[in-house]
Amino acid sequence: MKMLSLENELKENSYPGRGIVIGKSPNGKFAVTAYFIMGRSENSRNRVFVTEGEGIRTEAFDPSKLVDPSLIIYAPVRVLDNKTIVTNGDQTDTVYDLMAEGKTFEESLRTREFEPDGPNYTPRISGIMEIADGSYNYAMSILKSNNGDPSCCNRYTFTYDNPVNGEGHFIHTYMHDGNPLPSFEGEPKLVPIMDDMEQFTEMLWNNLNEDNKVSLFVRYINIEDGTYETKIINKNN
Repeated sequence: MKMLSLENELKENSYPGRGIVIGKSPNGKFAVTAYFIMGRSENSRNRVFVTEGEGIRTEAFDPSKLVDPSLIIYAPVRVLDNKTIVTNGDQTDTVYDLMAEGKTFEESLRTREFEPDGPNYTPRISGIMEIADGSYNYAMSILKSNNGDPSCCNRYTFTYDNPVNGEGHFIHTYMHDGNPLPSFEGEPKLVPIMDDMEQFTEMLWNNLNEDNKVSLFVRYINIEDGTYETKIINKNN
């Protein structure tokens, strides 16, 4: 698979929707993830990321303007033991709860499907990172309608064992802007990761569409000891 420029993938797409990047730093020291949200409506844009425990959640920037919280207020990131779960909806809680009961990532997501927001039927994208005894692996998933047909849910899981230094994968909800919004197609895109967290965060934020970007979360996890550093940027301050 050809490695793509993450900078260009963001810069050239005015509306990828919500996106997850997971990978490994070039120096091999860090498991890296990023999650961003975008919005076209006032309700979607009226959000910020806030820290909650070891994870984050979305909340309304101006509560008086919150219309429908069902698909926009959720915990995108939660940590279960040595596993970091990153998703674009309340399936974060599903994965957390069912994996705590002994289910696998894929089994947990079998209980969910794409979002009920026809005609878009926004895909549910999810990722999980597992770090144990100095080793690291991750998986990504997408649950999507069958070419816009909600009677069928297509499920794809991609697993990456012993990730290569400097490589990551990027999955997002929409191919591009449109009405209805076209769902992501194909495998997660192979993209480069950076050693410098500040530089990586800045590159992501600066290349998201200025009108549509809302919030960005980036985390670098030390593979040796599990400690981590987090950056959050909110357009609404």
